[in-house]
Amino acid sequence: MLRIITSNLNGIRSAANKGYFDWLGQQQADIVCLQEIKAQDGDLTEAMRAPHGLQGWFHCAEKKGYSGVGLYSRHAPSDVRIGFGSAEFDAEGRYVEARFDTPSRKFSVISCYFPSGSSSQERQQAKYRFLDEFFPHLQRLRAEREFVLCGDVNIAHKEIDLKNWKSNQKNSGFLPEERAWFTRVVDEIGLVDVYRRLYPDATGEAYTWWSNRGQAWANNVGWRIDYHVASPAVAETARAASVYKAQRFSDHAPLTIEYDFTV
Repeated sequence: MLRIITSNLNGIRSAANKGYFDWLGQQQADIVCLQEIKAQDGDLTEAMRAPHGLQGWFHCAEKKGYSGVGLYSRHAPSDVRIGFGSAEFDAEGRYVEARFDTPSRKFSVISCYFPSGSSSQERQQAKYRFLDEFFPHLQRLRAEREFVLCGDVNIAHKEIDLKNWKSNQKNSGFLPEERAWFTRVVDEIGLVDVYRRLYPDATGEAYTWWSNRGQAWANNVGWRIDYHVASPAVAETARAASVYKAQRFSDHAPLTIEYDFTV
């Protein structure tokens, strides 16, 4: 089994202090994708770079304390790509791709952090620009290789993917244009929302993010915005998925999916 975890840490140093790496050491993960590490390269300790026999690669934002992604692997990749070639968004530290290519197969695992538009209309417009740039990138990947894209997509795709969908229809993360983009990823590119393939009707147990306002966590008023999105051949090998909520390392919860797949 190939065990892949995706975690938005809302600060790698904060998550470390809350026990994330102790937990990770018990997970027997093959690949771990991190988002929103909020650290510069010099902030990363050796324990953060290579925890529990894993090797790490990172894409830090130029702006301090902002964004940033990482990827750990137990298996040596054939290549690692930092950034996806965007003049605007590569500066924000949003993309790491580990390739595990063989003579007979091309396969990647990607850690990606999509922009949030919730802070301002300016950032919402940036989010739309990111989606416009990222769609053809996904098309090119789909044409040439199998892959799993893991990350905080900052979009709840369907009504089932958040608790209060009716009152959030005009809020970033559940806007019609964002949801339509995700539908195009599924329908036009042919990618698969792996968790939904396994658990098409899951509601409360599927949420991966809770607002820090009010009693959202206590009442499980959550959103499902952290995903594994995979090419069909890989998605078909998914056997089980779980969202870990017994401890809180962040305002997001880790999502683990096991694939009957070998790198």
